[in-house]
Amino acid sequence: MSGAALDAGWLAALRERADRPPLLPRVPLWAGAASIGSVEPDLLRQIALPAGLIEEDRGGGGWRIHGEPTASLRAIALALRDAGAAHAWRDEQLAVTDEQGHCVGTVERAVVRPLGITTFAVHLVGLAPDGRHWVQQRSLAKPNDPGLWDTLMGGMIPASDSVAQTLERETWEEAGLRLAQLEQLRHAGRVTTRRPTPDGRGGYVAEHIDWYRCVVPEGAVPVNQDGEVAQFRLMAHDELRDRLQRDEFTTEAALIVSQFLI
Repeated sequence: MSGAALDAGWLAALRERADRPPLLPRVPLWAGAASIGSVEPDLLRQIALPAGLIEEDRGGGGWRIHGEPTASLRAIALALRDAGAAHAWRDEQLAVTDEQGHCVGTVERAVVRPLGITTFAVHLVGLAPDGRHWVQQRSLAKPNDPGLWDTLMGGMIPASDSVAQTLERETWEEAGLRLAQLEQLRHAGRVTTRRPTPDGRGGYVAEHIDWYRCVVPEGAVPVNQDGEVAQFRLMAHDELRDRLQRDEFTTEAALIVSQFLI
C-alpha cells in the first residue's frame, strides 16, 4: 500500500455514523414471542388495518402482530403503502428473523425500514492483480445513495436466496461477471450498520452485510447489466483514500473498503 493511512478522526466519524440510535423513540415490534423489529409508537395507529391484526403490548411495550407472520406483515405492508409510508415497492420478499437469527416469516422490501426489520446483504470487493480496487458509481436514478461510489457489487439477500445465490446473481447483474471468472474468491467478514434512514421518513436501518473479496483477472472488465450502475472505475489506494475521506462512498462500502487502508 502506498500513501498515507486514513485519518483517525474520519474513521471514528464513519464508525459513529454507521451505529446511531433512532432520531425519535421506537418501540419493539413482536410476532408472537419473537422480537422482529421496531416502530415509532404511533405509526401503526395511523394506518387502516383489519381488526385484531395487531395490538398494543402494554405490559412489555411495543406492538404485537397476530396471525401467520408473513400474511399479517403483508397486510401491514399494503396499509403502509396506501398511507404513503412505504418506500419504493419492489414485490420482493425479505426474511424476517428473531433476535437469534431464526426466520419467522417474510415481508415486502419496501417496508423493512419503517418497521425496523433487520435485513441481510452481500458485497463483493474486487481487486485487480496489481492491488487496485474495482469500484462502481451508483446510478443517479437509484433511490438510495445516488451517485455515490460503492464496492464492485452489493445487494440485499431476498428470502428466496442464500448468500451464495445472491452473490452469484448480483455479481452478474451489477458487474457482468461470473464467479467462475474470479480468482481467490473468499468470505472476508461481516459488518453491521444500525442508523436512521437518511431520507428523514422515520425509518431505521439495521443490516448485516457479509462481504467477499476476489481478484478480477487481467482482461475481465465489469459491465453493468441492470442499469443500476453509472460507471466502473479502477482506483489506486491514494485515490480510494481521498474519495473515502471526502465521503464519496456509501456508508456500507466505506466500512468495508476502509479495512484495506488501516
